[in-house]
Amino acid sequence: MGFARQVGAAAILVSLTLWVQCAGMAVLIHWAKAVITRGIKGLYAWHSAVLMIRFTVAMIVLHALQILIWAGFYRWRCLPSWESCFYFSATSYSTVGYGDILLPRTWRTLGPVESVIGMLMCGMSVSALFAIASRLVGGDPQYSSEPRT
Repeated sequence: MGFARQVGAAAILVSLTLWVQCAGMAVLIHWAKAVITRGIKGLYAWHSAVLMIRFTVAMIVLHALQILIWAGFYRWRCLPSWESCFYFSATSYSTVGYGDILLPRTWRTLGPVESVIGMLMCGMSVSALFAIASRLVGGDPQYSSEPRT
């Protein structure tokens, strides 16, 4: 029964994490398309830098929300304080995994699951930021507001 509970909890937590990441990225992609459609050729370097900072901060907020989802579960079922829950979740999600805080034996498999999902979510964020940066640096004429010649 214990392993089935872990699998069920992991499935729910992974689903919530994916939902937050995908919904957040959908909003950010929509925002990026709107900015790029207005034309990126006219953006000064300073504006491009500010735009990348805004996208990066938004991605960090998405990851913090995902860490909080896992921390909330740990607080509900595993660990005594929010500080230890957030700390454990952040070190697991980021794959740092110091090992100074351990989950109870009945929930121990959740740490590695959170690490794998955190690595995947960070990869998704980096790929989106790279796509946006390449559009800003490349100034793709497809998205430029200037007429083509």
